[in-house]
Amino acid sequence: MSVLFPRTFFRQPSFFLSLGLLPCAWVPAADFSREIEPLLSEYCYDCHADGSAKGDFAMDDHGSVKELVSDLRHWVPIWENLRSHLMPPANKPQPSDAERATLARWIEQEVFKLDHENPDPGRVTIRRLNREEYRHTISDLLGVDFDVEEALPADDTGYGFDTIGDVLTISPMLMEKYLEAARDIVSQCIKPQEAKIPFITIEGDKLTAQAPAKKNGKWLPFSQRAEVGTRRIIEHPGEYRLHVEYRTVGSQEASDHTASLKVQVNGEQVGGQNLGWDNRKSITFIAKAPLNEGENVITFAIEEESPPGAEDKPLILNLLKVSLEGPMDGSHKVFPKDYYRTFYKGAPPHDPKNRTAYAREILRRLATQAFRRPVDEPTLDRLVNLAALAEKAPKARFEDGIAHAATAILASPRFLFRAETQPEPDNPGKIVPIDEHALASRLSYFLWSSLPDSELTELAGRRELRANLAEQVDRMLADPKAERLVENFVGQWLQTRDVEGLNIDPRRVLGIKDLNQAFKVFGGRQRRAMRLETEMLFGYLLKENRSALELFTADYTFLNESLAKYYGIPDVKGETMQRVSLPKDSHRGGILTHGSLLVVTSNPTRTSPVKRGLFVLDNFLGTPAPPAPPNVPTLEEAKKAGKKDMTMREAMILHREKPLCASCHARMDPLGLALENFNAVGMYRAEENGQPIDTAGKLITGESFQTVEQLSQILATSRHTDFYRCLASKMLTYAIGRGTEYYDAPTIDRIVADLEKNGGKLRTLIHGIVNSAPFQKRRGDGSHSH
Repeated sequence: MSVLFPRTFFRQPSFFLSLGLLPCAWVPAADFSREIEPLLSEYCYDCHADGSAKGDFAMDDHGSVKELVSDLRHWVPIWENLRSHLMPPANKPQPSDAERATLARWIEQEVFKLDHENPDPGRVTIRRLNREEYRHTISDLLGVDFDVEEALPADDTGYGFDTIGDVLTISPMLMEKYLEAARDIVSQCIKPQEAKIPFITIEGDKLTAQAPAKKNGKWLPFSQRAEVGTRRIIEHPGEYRLHVEYRTVGSQEASDHTASLKVQVNGEQVGGQNLGWDNRKSITFIAKAPLNEGENVITFAIEEESPPGAEDKPLILNLLKVSLEGPMDGSHKVFPKDYYRTFYKGAPPHDPKNRTAYAREILRRLATQAFRRPVDEPTLDRLVNLAALAEKAPKARFEDGIAHAATAILASPRFLFRAETQPEPDNPGKIVPIDEHALASRLSYFLWSSLPDSELTELAGRRELRANLAEQVDRMLADPKAERLVENFVGQWLQTRDVEGLNIDPRRVLGIKDLNQAFKVFGGRQRRAMRLETEMLFGYLLKENRSALELFTADYTFLNESLAKYYGIPDVKGETMQRVSLPKDSHRGGILTHGSLLVVTSNPTRTSPVKRGLFVLDNFLGTPAPPAPPNVPTLEEAKKAGKKDMTMREAMILHREKPLCASCHARMDPLGLALENFNAVGMYRAEENGQPIDTAGKLITGESFQTVEQLSQILATSRHTDFYRCLASKMLTYAIGRGTEYYDAPTIDRIVADLEKNGGKLRTLIHGIVNSAPFQKRRGDGSHSH
């Protein structure tokens, strides 16, 4: 049975003495009684003490101060609401910034026991590669573009992301699928292949005229005498075949226009072709020529033979490409390019001892890459033995043995799971830096959704990665593979992954009865462009190292012609996504007006202010509302009870009449209604049911706005620290594979402080996460004082 204390009881020194607490134990009596309890009394107790428990939360029903101070569940919501200025409500007296800081600091130090100098890194469950990581890892490791969506089930998510260790489990059925996938992948890329006479291909635009002429092989009019060519260094001399692929363009109808094409090698003519009208997409002829060791000059000269007739259109030669095949005596042969990815020294030697040594080299290289750390000798011995055993099968060859061992590598837990070794894995009190191979792996899967490349692996092997982290992060962000961070982080944080497949009925939303016509207005092209618009804005800010606040304030966006037309923005041509400066009357600007956000927060047939408000609270302010209570009537039911053709705002007022619903709706609805100028498919509208749409509102923290533009400005100014904290928490969750906890506050506060100091630049956020304790360290599993 709990004991209820009057407010003054906590101020009595006798209370602490009766518990046997010295002034230095738990909370020093003077601190709590003189500084903390008076603040709680002034700002909290009217609603949460002395018999009042608004929101089903009371602050005076603990049996003792010791019990009060040790109750983490009690203090976490107080601390969260205090930091985000959600409590006290805006219509109540507000503590000063200094008072808020005093309360927050006391909770962090005396209740949470946080050490801001040595933050707790937490623990992460061993993580299986998710589908996207598996796909990119296979591509980067073996060069196979594997269809993971067809072969593997969708991943579970936690905290909004599919990188969370606790949900990336593996079942016997999934293990069978991984084994089947391993066989399929290996069959595509590790197999016996024959060495062939090599081909060297030269594209037509690389066949150029001598300066100052600017002609190249792609555009050679019959009527203009011209010569284009190339210089090639040949290491293996002999007779070669020149495969010349071309087409003639310029007229859809037959023409009398003709020309001759002469092929010369080192000044000697070796072949030619009579050119005329031909509607084939490509024509190939072959010339033979001896090529010398060293530099050889290959030229193509065109000269008009017969001019076009009076009604004819002039013709043009398009040299598509030239391929050099040779030497034709077979003195030099090569394997296909993909063969060398695994068999990097070429064909296996015939000598059994050297053959085994080569197999060992191949498997050491492959296993070390796949396991993301040097493979141990006993494991390597088993892989070599597997390969040798498979090679003994009837008609099997060396490559078949390697393929068998490679299948075992891809089905190994060391490949499928991102394991991290630790000296005392079961000791929750033991905090250690992860080793450099684990750090390389965390870094590469964070920024590239794939395994470390050779540079990261080599630095980790020399234990020099930590000393060069900043340079490596910048190098990795400059790599095209960093687009995967944008796709996978933004795709889940802002739900752009869902835009293209979400169930939306454009007929009902747009009032178009014909399904085909409705899909022409809002279909796959618009959905894809909406996804790219949001991802490209984030990617641009990251690449250019601009402020994250531009997500709200950007007066530009990324559009193609079809999405620009959909938005009503003129003068955008072509289907390539491009940066577009927004006209002032476009009603667009910032992420709150992006079609992607507006679509994923709508219902199939109408807008949803609740979904939109929740989206802003959860993803930009970091203050998600609790789940709705059971048996709440739907909005449609509320509409039936009201007048005909009521606006969304009027329906929401009816919907939230229950006192239990009102407090949460007061947080969500103003944010969602601010976006009501945009329908369920993201199209702008000024009216609803013949009435002007009212987008004015007020945040629970007190800021008022009239339009979505003003709301965006509030998020970028007075609430920007909340956004920094929310964004840091979201990206940290994505990066480390677990949800953030109260003990991550020192880490997030440090990142936020760096963002404040550096103008919110996105690379500051990335570097802050990579340098943080949760990213760089880990503690053992098991129960913990937290």
